[in-house]
Amino acid sequence: MKRVLTYGTFDTLHYGHIRLLQRARALGDYLIVALSTDEFNAIKGKKAYHSWEERKAHLEALRYVDLVIPENTWEQKRQDVTLYHVDIFTMGSDWEGKFDFLSDLCTVTYLPRTEGISSTMIRNTMDPQTGEPVIAPTAAETPAS
Repeated sequence: MKRVLTYGTFDTLHYGHIRLLQRARALGDYLIVALSTDEFNAIKGKKAYHSWEERKAHLEALRYVDLVIPENTWEQKRQDVTLYHVDIFTMGSDWEGKFDFLSDLCTVTYLPRTEGISSTMIRNTMDPQTGEPVIAPTAAETPAS
């Protein structure tokens, strides 16, 4: 059995995340997702819209994901690869080269990102007070000047 490992925050889960997880799972037989904890995100200067527990539940609902573990530190990757007997470590191509130091333990693969979507893009379309989507009026709804 080939075990695959990836890491991320996976906030505001979207089709780019789904595609990444689907392609990661296709690399092997068992997909482990190390999900950044809220505390680790704070260290990174990030704040997720959804809590770790909510993000974990979203990932566990996906058929591509077999196991979700917490990501607590940058340094835990070598330990996780060994502990979970990982054959393939994969990340999005925006991390190209950053995890090559794991190549003595497993195969390291970078998958292309899905163009046109990101969690940042989604958060930028939400009202920061309510969390509700803010939809710009269409040309037909905009009063003529």
